[in-house]
Amino acid sequence: MLHPKSIAIVGASSDANKLNGRPFHFLRRDGYKGKLYPVNPKYAEIDGVRCYPDVESLPEAPDLAIIAVSQKLAAAAIAALGQKGTPVAIIFSSGYSELGAEGAKLEQELLQTAQSNNIRICGPNNLGLINAFENVTATFSQYADKTPIPGPVAFASQSGAFGTGIAALARGRGIGLGYFINTGNQADITLIDALIEIADDPRITVLSAYIEGLRDGTELIHLAHKALDLEKPLIITKVGRKAAGARAAASHTGSLAGEDRVFDGVLRQHGVIRARNEEHMLDLVSAFTCCPIPKGNGLAMITQSGGAGVLMADRAEELGLEVPIPTPETQAKLQSVIPSFGSASNPIDVTGQFLAEPKILSESVKIALDDPGIHCCIVWLQLLHGSADLLVDVFKGIQTGVDKPFIVCWLEAPESALRQLRDAGICVIGATERAVDAIAGLVQYSQARARHDGQPPPPSAHKNEQEPEQAMAIPSVRAAKLLEDMGIPLASAELATGPDAAREIADRFGYPVAIKIESPDILHKTEAGGVRLGLTDGESVVVASQEIMTAARAYNPAAKIEGLIVQRMVKPATELVLGVRRDPVFGPVVMVGLGGIFVEILEDVAFAAAPVTARQAELMLNGLQGRAILDGVRGKPPVDLHALIQVICDLSRFALAHPEIVELDLNPVFADSNGIIAVDWMMMCGTPNTTNRKAVP
Repeated sequence: MLHPKSIAIVGASSDANKLNGRPFHFLRRDGYKGKLYPVNPKYAEIDGVRCYPDVESLPEAPDLAIIAVSQKLAAAAIAALGQKGTPVAIIFSSGYSELGAEGAKLEQELLQTAQSNNIRICGPNNLGLINAFENVTATFSQYADKTPIPGPVAFASQSGAFGTGIAALARGRGIGLGYFINTGNQADITLIDALIEIADDPRITVLSAYIEGLRDGTELIHLAHKALDLEKPLIITKVGRKAAGARAAASHTGSLAGEDRVFDGVLRQHGVIRARNEEHMLDLVSAFTCCPIPKGNGLAMITQSGGAGVLMADRAEELGLEVPIPTPETQAKLQSVIPSFGSASNPIDVTGQFLAEPKILSESVKIALDDPGIHCCIVWLQLLHGSADLLVDVFKGIQTGVDKPFIVCWLEAPESALRQLRDAGICVIGATERAVDAIAGLVQYSQARARHDGQPPPPSAHKNEQEPEQAMAIPSVRAAKLLEDMGIPLASAELATGPDAAREIADRFGYPVAIKIESPDILHKTEAGGVRLGLTDGESVVVASQEIMTAARAYNPAAKIEGLIVQRMVKPATELVLGVRRDPVFGPVVMVGLGGIFVEILEDVAFAAAPVTARQAELMLNGLQGRAILDGVRGKPPVDLHALIQVICDLSRFALAHPEIVELDLNPVFADSNGIIAVDWMMMCGTPNTTNRKAVP
């Protein structure tokens, strides 16, 4: 599909303005060196090239076929091509799953036709692909109205129209797309499949994608690992950031696991850089194609405006970048270069004097980047149209004199300067915060490379997994045994059949104790009045047990009451929530966050797909907004991070070992310097349906 030596165009037209005429026109115009076989009984030849009446008449099986006929004729064309021996076809035809249930049925029939005839398909409802290196302009996209310019970036999109727009914006920025692929409805070949193949091309250094939904997250994880192995950044824009889970979850973990939150966590876990929108994506692509990867997160900002420096510093802090004060030696060198009314701190204000003395700017950048605590730099300026050529020379000189990344943030830059700087491989971004965001992407990728251990991605036994139709609560004591067998620390608990048995267990445990209702029909015990804490003697245990059972029957008269859970009280500490759930795309995922009664209000949680390594668990914790709480605040001791990381990893092992568990909630989990212990848990069991995988909205 990507490197065809021959291409058939089924339904080809001699009219270059028509959808079915554009691919033939583009391939001829761009000098495609392979064989072209237009197929259409209306023509004997098109533009001097023989046209064949049908697929059976072709002199050989083409490497690639483009299906540019109506939906009613597409399946027959696929069958004929498969019988001819063509290995793959791109299907422009629409009228399939994008139209609803009836179209989805037709799409499934099309796929079955392809499979029974041993031919792979890309699409349907797509606009094709471009391999600019080999002049394979197999598309009707408006992006190809101008001859594509090859470059080190591969871009794949599930949307044809939006993908075309992004590709056109990339060209406007001087970004060459070596590959541009639209996969449409993805009945067979997916966007991820294409990027996995393209990643091996040594001419490609950056991978990028626009995604609307995924069927199998394990494919994305495989691509992410391959990209890290090859040291090629993978940048993804995905829409649907606010899409909520389709199922009403029983646990905190389930209710907080909206698809986008999980998607975001898994991307961070596996070193994928997520872009908010097309503009952010292209900023990142520009930075990665022009800049070396920084070896740390120390950012210097060199400006002609104090206000711009403050804005950049604020944004840098929001994104977790360091804005270090230069060393005394660095400051002394800067002070010897910049005017006395400038600033040698960070941000570094070189003032407008650099226009009269260009060395002020060039030397300041070199001095700053020579500081061991500074790993990257933004140079901010605006307008200066009359000095454009001078500044271009300054930046080219800086580029040859430094080995750390720098980005030029130039507001309202003259077009000639932009073109010259891009041709020189210097990243220019036209807005202040966007420049900081691009630097943050470089740093995030650097950190991902440092975490990457080169191990292959884990195999998944959870492909094509749907939510279970029904989930049932596992009894607390049985759930505790499963968790303890995996090394997860829990507060001691036993089941009592009634008040007197509860007192016997409490006497044996020692006081104080907690009593909780045990019922598969009452999942949230506190709401049902089914919890009493801090009971200090046997009589209070009996009274509390009777009150709990009465309250539970009033709360749900039909509930099956299995007894009472007696627990030894644990000294309160920093509250966390930990959990596991089955994600329809990524399979088992682990959650960690700040716990307590506000967990669903603050929603300060992080997700990762199982298995989770120790470094990935640490990344999850560092992503929490309340991360500083774990270090101890207001007299509370710090949390034993090593123990917490171990519990997160153990939970991920538990999730993989028990595919029957669809939800697990540990809340609250008390954590301090002495360790981690869960004092309440809820475990839900279901039988996953593996006939179809639900896509992320």
